[in-house]
Amino acid sequence: MIYNLKNCKLKWVIAVVIIAVLVLNFEYIYSDEQKVNLSLSKSYSIETLRGILIDYQNWHPFPKPEEHEMWMSIPEATRKCYIVRGERLLGYKWSFLPATVFLEFVRNGNRSNYEALSFDRRNKLSDLVIAECLEGKGRFINDIVNGIWAICEESYWGVPAHLYMQKIGPGLPDVEEPTVDLFVSETVNLLAWTHYLLGQQLDAVSPLIQRRIQKEAERRVLIPCLERDDFQWMGFAGKRVNNWDPWCNSNWLTADLLLETNKEKRISAVNKILKSLDFFIGGYAPDGGCDEGPGYWNVAGGALFDCLELLYSATNGKINFYNEPLIKEIGRYIYRVHIYDDYFVNFADASAKADISSDVVFRYGKKIGDERLAKFGAYFAEKRRKSNQCVSGNMGHRMFALFNLSELLTAKPAQPLIRDVWMENVQVMTARSLEGSEKGLYLAAKGGHNAESHNHNDVGNFIVCVDGYPVIIDVGVETYTAKTFNENRYEIWTMQSAYHNLPIINGVMEKEGREFEARNVVYKFDDSFAQLSLDIAGTYPKEANVDSWVRTIRLNRGKDIKVTESYKLAKSTQDLKLCLMTPCKATIDKPGVIALDYIKNENNPMPIKVLIHYEMNKFKPSFDEISIEDNRLKSVWGDRLIRIIFQVNSPKLQDTLTFRITQS
Repeated sequence: MIYNLKNCKLKWVIAVVIIAVLVLNFEYIYSDEQKVNLSLSKSYSIETLRGILIDYQNWHPFPKPEEHEMWMSIPEATRKCYIVRGERLLGYKWSFLPATVFLEFVRNGNRSNYEALSFDRRNKLSDLVIAECLEGKGRFINDIVNGIWAICEESYWGVPAHLYMQKIGPGLPDVEEPTVDLFVSETVNLLAWTHYLLGQQLDAVSPLIQRRIQKEAERRVLIPCLERDDFQWMGFAGKRVNNWDPWCNSNWLTADLLLETNKEKRISAVNKILKSLDFFIGGYAPDGGCDEGPGYWNVAGGALFDCLELLYSATNGKINFYNEPLIKEIGRYIYRVHIYDDYFVNFADASAKADISSDVVFRYGKKIGDERLAKFGAYFAEKRRKSNQCVSGNMGHRMFALFNLSELLTAKPAQPLIRDVWMENVQVMTARSLEGSEKGLYLAAKGGHNAESHNHNDVGNFIVCVDGYPVIIDVGVETYTAKTFNENRYEIWTMQSAYHNLPIINGVMEKEGREFEARNVVYKFDDSFAQLSLDIAGTYPKEANVDSWVRTIRLNRGKDIKVTESYKLAKSTQDLKLCLMTPCKATIDKPGVIALDYIKNENNPMPIKVLIHYEMNKFKPSFDEISIEDNRLKSVWGDRLIRIIFQVNSPKLQDTLTFRITQS
């Protein structure tokens, strides 16, 4: 198959597709101007919402603790898990959130210390609420009240890194200007479900507790979200939105449905949420590709699904978008970028190991009628329950997961392991040797541009796995700090093209910005091969002095992966290198061959061995060992990585360079 990303007249598109069907060597033409004709707000106007949205007092999405038989239907191991967690928190002294820890973000860039304290509070309250619902004896109520009160007393429910949203800027929160970030919205989700589930029990302690939740939710979330249009995540300011849009909207929607007693305000909020979600959906092409990567799918496509599920429930199924092609494709993205086991294609700010929400994936698959997606969710559910019988996520996720758990755990699990994927919008390809098997060579590669959401300067980057395990990698991203999202982002080594599998041309790396993009992107595949070809010269600034650099990355199934670099320089240089990143032990096996040895795990010490065959007369290889200090990277790659640097010997103004990767 060939996909050529150039505008083409419709008749040529039709002709090419017909030929493709006939010869099984297809050609598709893609234009980034494709638009998806899907609007949630136009499908369900505010007038329509008035007629279909269930009233506040009548919406009953889940049983309350007094409906004890329903809670007893949850698997026993999970019930025990939560009750044990609750017992550990009896008499818990709620953590202190010092202003000086909050200020660390502006003082030294650290955002993790405060986040750890804040998130811990919320996780513990979630555990206590579920333990009380499962046991129903009132044992945990006092500790729940203490947790609610502690959170309600916080000056700000969000995190220091997001205070750029307030007019005064970062530092300490301005309590006179409530702003809604990701974790303000997550907090209102937790308190809204607590209010819904334990209202009677809280009133028995004091009627002021429920009233406090209601007032804090109104002040911090419901009123600002309804009255303001300038939160960038909403999309009304005209800038492109990312995962913040469905993530915040799913939590705002939860709070609106569970806490807003004024019918007109409740309906107006739902209407505004639909309009905001339209901006998120409008950023997708028909393939459903997510440029933020699989590590963000839970809070991007998965959060969109959260919204759709809440709307479906709160209208008795009258709001239903599950037959829309784009909604289906957004769900399928997560298994299209799955490599094997915990490993995913992790371009951009994502880890090579993604912790996906098994319940969301399973329910998404069921709702869109995709058996592979549902089985994929069941696969991760089976993996996770071996180490932890409790369910994870925010309170909304936990509620859906708890009452879906019996079905999920009895569903048939499977990894899809799709042979070939091409997503035109994000220009990502994946290919494996065999359909349905991790065995053999696996290739993922990308085109795109250097202003993608959570961008790394990585146009033309590729990943290679053998038997499902990574040997040529995308490093991923370190623990977030202030620098991660400010003007100094590209000083971080993990963001730079020199630490991706890319050329360094005349000593110059790729440059960030929308104008730095791949050109002439062509994807081909058939039963014997899959390849991506693209000119990456346009991703380098002028000082690189490169006219064209056509990179072709090709998987020859059952044989090898071949990388071909055909370049033309505007000016001669002696500083031309190709870089490869690997977690493997790298050694010169023999002249012209580098051996990579990868130990899969301690229980299976037999290494995977991979060979890189290079042109001896053109390349001089060297090895740069990179010590890993960051805990986020260390959890995936261990203590060190190797950067293989191929110095080009006496570079010509125009030449073709090649190397091959084979499984030993």
